[in-house]
Formats: sequence, C-alpha cells, structure tokens
Amino acid sequence: MQCEGIQVNGLLQKYAQIVGEEVVDHLRQLAEPLRGLKVVHVNSTREGGGVAEILSWLVPLKNELGIHTEWEVVTGSQEFYQCTKGFHNALQGNRVEIPGSLLRAYEGANEENADRLRSSLEEADVVFIHDPQPAPLLRLCSGRRGKWIWRCHIDLSRPYRPVWKYLRGFVEGYDASVWSLAQFAQPLPHPLYLIAPSIDPLSEKNRELTPDEVLGVAVRFGLDPKRTAITQISRFDRFKDPVGVIRAYRLCKEYTPLQLVLAGGGATDDPEGEQVLREVRTAAGDDPHIHVLLLPADSHREINALQRFSQIVVQKSTREGFGLTVTEAMWKGKPVIGGDVGGIRLQVVNHHTGFLVNSPEGAALRIRYLLKHREHMLEMGRKARQFVRNNFLLTRHLREYLTLVHAIRHEERERIELNGLQSGL
Repeated sequence: MQCEGIQVNGLLQKYAQIVGEEVVDHLRQLAEPLRGLKVVHVNSTREGGGVAEILSWLVPLKNELGIHTEWEVVTGSQEFYQCTKGFHNALQGNRVEIPGSLLRAYEGANEENADRLRSSLEEADVVFIHDPQPAPLLRLCSGRRGKWIWRCHIDLSRPYRPVWKYLRGFVEGYDASVWSLAQFAQPLPHPLYLIAPSIDPLSEKNRELTPDEVLGVAVRFGLDPKRTAITQISRFDRFKDPVGVIRAYRLCKEYTPLQLVLAGGGATDDPEGEQVLREVRTAAGDDPHIHVLLLPADSHREINALQRFSQIVVQKSTREGFGLTVTEAMWKGKPVIGGDVGGIRLQVVNHHTGFLVNSPEGAALRIRYLLKHREHMLEMGRKARQFVRNNFLLTRHLREYLTLVHAIRHEERERIELNGLQSGL
C-alpha cells in the first residue's frame, strides 16, 4: 500500500526525522494494545476537502501500527448531495428549509449504502462516521458489535435548530462524538471529545519544494514573479468569501502592485461549487492580475507551490470548521490573514502568526500593513511554522485518535479534552 508516493511500510520513521524519535515511540506504545483491532472510517468523498486529506494519511498509518483500518465512502444521487449541502449550510448558521423529498433521498441513500457496507461495519471493533452524510448508518446496522463514534468537522456553534434537531436524532445514539473545538460541540447524551485536525508534512501538498519547482508552477499559471502575490486556496464555497477577498485585493492594489490568486476545486459532495465559481469570475472581471484557478482534486504539488510563491496567504472565511489551508500556509512560513471564525482562531494567534479579520476592509488593512513591514511579515511566518510543528502535525492527531480508542473501549470518563496547545511563540 502507498500514500501519495511514499511507501507506507516504514513511513513513521520518516516522520521521526521531523518530530523526533520520542514522539514516534510514543505512538507505537499507544498502538501496541490495539494491534489486530478492526477500525472503519466512513465519509462522503475520497477526494476534495480536509476530511478526505486527513483520512488519506490516517488510514495507512494506523495500518502500519498494526490496527486493521479501512476507509469506506458513501455515495448517493444528486438529491442526496443537495440535501447534505443544505445540512452543511444550515449547521453553520444559515436558515435552510430542507424539503421532505430531499430528506427521503438522504435516508434512502443511507439505506442503500448500509446494504453495501453492513458486513464490514457490523464486524468492526470501532467505526468512525464523519459528518452528517453517513450519520444514519448507525441505526441501519442493528447487528453491530463495536463502538461507533460520530466525527463532526463542521462549526455547529450556532446551527439552524430545525435541521440540527432532525440530525440529532441520528447522532445521539453514538457511543461518542468528536469535535474540532469546544465551542462547536452541541449537547449529546454521550461522551464528547475534542481533537483538532492536522496536516501531513510529507505529503505532496506540504513537502519542501525547490525554488525552481515553485517558480515553474507559478509561471505555468501565468503569475508574474516580480509582482507581490496574495493567495487564497479554498474550494469555491460562499462560506470562504472569495468575492470578499477580491474586494480586499482591490482596496490594496491602489497603493501597491499586486496579483491575487484564488485557487481551488470542488468536492464530489458539493453541488454549489460551479455556481460560486461563476460568481467569482464575474467579480474578477477582466483584471489581468486576478487569477481564478479551478484545479483538479489531485493538484497537491501545484497548491504547495502557489502557497510558497505567495508573500501572504488569506483565508477570509465567514464560517470555518477548522481550515487546513491555514495550517498548510503556516507550515510553509507564511503569515495568514484569516476570518475571525471557527478553527482559524485556534491557529492564527492575532499579531503573532497572522491577523484575524471580520471584513474585506479589515483584510485590506492587514495586507497593507504586512507589505509595509516586511521584517514583521517574515517573523510572523517563522512563528507560524513553529506553531504548526508544535500543534498541528499528524503525529499529534494520530496520538489523540489512539488515546480516544483506548478511552472509548474502556469508557473511563464522561468528557476528555485531548489537545493542549503549545505556544512555542
């Protein structure tokens, strides 16, 4: 088995070169009592979005540690994805009325997926169900013998209550749930765990690149090596506010020559992406220095290069579950100007690893400040990389998942927080 071109056997030893032998030894000690366990992860897409990226490294590493781990993906009709996109918007605070026909499509798709996956899921010792899309599977696997955990990657701090009430009926029966931040969590009749996401420093998206590799990608996309570049990497989603980023760019370009890169792709479970992309292209107009790039799901090296080519990375989300593109940019030593929401707050330490903003005008003000104070910009980048090293690499994430499995199998405590952040600033 391979993971993004790296041989899985011995993969942990490669991470030891980054985080140290002691960290990897600790992972092996935690995993030893779990050897032979069968674990299954289920989500709604194998490509596109942070969940798929996390599972692409988490599954191989668990297998290397002797934990038999599988990754299953639910599928559905267009109506199924329309429904789950409505869930996504409603859970993040929008007032979205979901028609009964779409709810029936949602439940019907889960019934079909349960028929296909039931044997694997009912035999598993631990099942992780990611986000709302496959949530009903618990009810549909009455012969299950293991522990089932619902992993929510979404900001549920202020959900639209009718939709959450509907979904709560599916998730309250789980043995536990996992959330990225404490403020995202909703009351449920089972133990709640807090585990922040992470990035893989050895992946194509995060590995070191030579200056020639970075320049080659930039030139291929028509970027000007002599012009300051500001970049936002996100799928085209209104919650990422790409139109607001264009407005911030236009407020700044009056004072200094700039180019803006808005790069991203879609995910198979997001039917709104094409419409948002059209809105972004309309907002960009005929400005030759705004580069709107629709990238294939496997454009990891290109995203890596675009982040490294940029002087400043923006993530001006209005809602955000965690924001792994922030983590990626910080790992590359870039200061991030991010929306003051969700998991971005956990990563961007205001005035230290970047700036938190609430409007296009605020983003423009911070962009102008950094471009005027280059030494501070570089210092922020150095702090950002160290902060990620201490808190948001996959070895920390894997350690917390292993600890969670131990806890849920022994039902030791009602609520456990596994992620104490280390400043290192």
